[in-house]
Parts: sequence; C-alpha cells; structure tokens
Amino acid sequence: MNSTADETLDTVGPRLKNLRLRRDVTLVALAEATGISASTLSRLEAGVRRPTLEQLLPLARYYGVTLDSLVDAPRTANPRIDLRPMTIDGGAIVIPLTRRPGGVQAYKFVLPTGNDDDVPKPRTHEGHDWAYVLNGTLRLVLGDQDLRLQAGEAVEFDTRTPHWFGATSAGPVEYLSLVGRQGQRAHVRPAIGEVAGESAG
Repeated sequence: MNSTADETLDTVGPRLKNLRLRRDVTLVALAEATGISASTLSRLEAGVRRPTLEQLLPLARYYGVTLDSLVDAPRTANPRIDLRPMTIDGGAIVIPLTRRPGGVQAYKFVLPTGNDDDVPKPRTHEGHDWAYVLNGTLRLVLGDQDLRLQAGEAVEFDTRTPHWFGATSAGPVEYLSLVGRQGQRAHVRPAIGEVAGESAG
C-alpha cells in the first residue's frame, strides 16, 4: 500500500468518531445497527485497525454519507453534479441530491439529536419549501405554529413566513427538502476555505 493510501486510511478513524459523536450515538448502539462489534468500532475510530470495505459500507449507510466522504477521496466529478455530503452548523449533514443550474433543488438533511430547550431562530427568504420526514421527529416552527412531524409526514409553505427546522431530544431526524433558487442559497452557504453553512431552515 502506497503512502498516499496510508495517509488516507489514517484519517478515516477520526472521521468516523466525529460522525458518531455528532449524532450522539454510543458504540453499543452503533454496533447493534451495523453488525460491527463495539470493540472493532472502537479500534477503527482510534486508528488501531484499518477499515475494510465490508465495514465501511454499513457505516456509510447508517450515517447517510458516501464512501468517498468517509475516506475523503479527491473530488473528480463536475461540481454541478457532485453529491458529496456537507457539514453545516451544529453537526447537521446536508446531502445535495440535485445539482443543476436554476429550478428546484433537492436535499437530504440529517440533523443530530436536538435540545427541546433550544430557542429557535426563525428566518425568511424568497421561494417555497417542501419537506418530507424520512426518520425521526422533525420540529418545524412556522410563524406562530410549533409542529412535530413524524416519518411519512410532509409540509409545504411559503418561505416568506418565518420558519425554522430542528431535531428533538427524541433523537436524530432525516428529511428531504425541495427548495427554489432563493431557498437553495438560504439553506446551504459554503464558508471560505471549507464546506459549511447555516442551519437548516
């Protein structure tokens, strides 16, 4: 194995640990969900053990990310169709599902476990938003409404209405979002020097 491959694999452990801590998941819970023993997961995160493809696949599925993002593979795709996940404020993960100029854009959001005592900060922008909950409970503050949406529920609203999305203390939440051009700029704003952005909403 060449030095470049060695260096790439050396970064996988910290990346796996960071993902797990951001989701507030224990090694035991992750072991139950992936079929990989807690001791093996611990060694992978510590860099004591090199990951295999058979181990990376279930971990990528669990976290809702690509294998490329886990190993930090170099980008070779056209930026307009690069679907690499992005990390935004608070440890949320955004996966762009479409990348074409103009029109409606689709995203998958994965929000870590929230705090029910957090004070939402609703905001507005031009356009419409549509959201569909895949897993977990999604909290939506829309105008004077404070909603809890469960898996299988969807909402659509004018984004000029103050709104805010978040997870609850019940656990992480995954949802799909369709937004227009103005909504796209409001949802995901890369920071200089890194891929980052504002919280969903």
